[in-house]
Amino acid sequence: MSNSDGFIEEVTEELRRDQMMAKLKRYGWIGVLAVLLIVGGAAYSEYRAAQARAQAESLGDAVLDALESNDAAQRVAALGQVETPGPKADAVLALLTASEQVAAGDTAGAVSSLETVSLNSEIPQVYRQIAQFKALTLQAETLDAATRKQGFEALGSAGGTLRLLAQEQLALIAIQEGDTATAITTYQGILSDAGVTPDLQQRALQVIVALGGEPDLIGAPTDDNNG
Repeated sequence: MSNSDGFIEEVTEELRRDQMMAKLKRYGWIGVLAVLLIVGGAAYSEYRAAQARAQAESLGDAVLDALESNDAAQRVAALGQVETPGPKADAVLALLTASEQVAAGDTAGAVSSLETVSLNSEIPQVYRQIAQFKALTLQAETLDAATRKQGFEALGSAGGTLRLLAQEQLALIAIQEGDTATAITTYQGILSDAGVTPDLQQRALQVIVALGGEPDLIGAPTDDNNG
């Protein structure tokens, strides 16, 4: 390699270094900003997680304190003073309050608490369905069968964990109306459903037999299938 070639290469390399330094000076802040955003985002996520944990712990402590009383009415009053951070916590608190209202003999108040959950579109569907189911069962003696049937049919067709329990309630309504055939058919459908729990399966068997029917166990889930 000649001296002139070596000189050209040195000059070229120097120009490259100068260009790189210029780019770093011009655009280097982007890399710094990216690092800051990543670090800041992680810190913010950790802060939010810690904040959520603190809120959950605070809510749990407040609920436990409210439930310390031996008097159901006092527990209801104490739960009414608990502050919640969002719709999901509102639903849980309302369900607890309804349970204590039932214990205090205030069925109408319990139904009202449950309906505030079932009608609130901001609350997750599973909580709304639980509230609707409990409200309907609490009104077994006060709400006409047609209205209760309509409510349980809606829950039964909605799927989810309450589907079979809603069907069981429909079977009980059929029994109250003297429609034994429909009750047995409904219980048989429950018995044959893959999602039936052992307890519900046992209840279905017992009621079918009590009504004079003969349970069809072909296709019915086994204990292994139910976990």
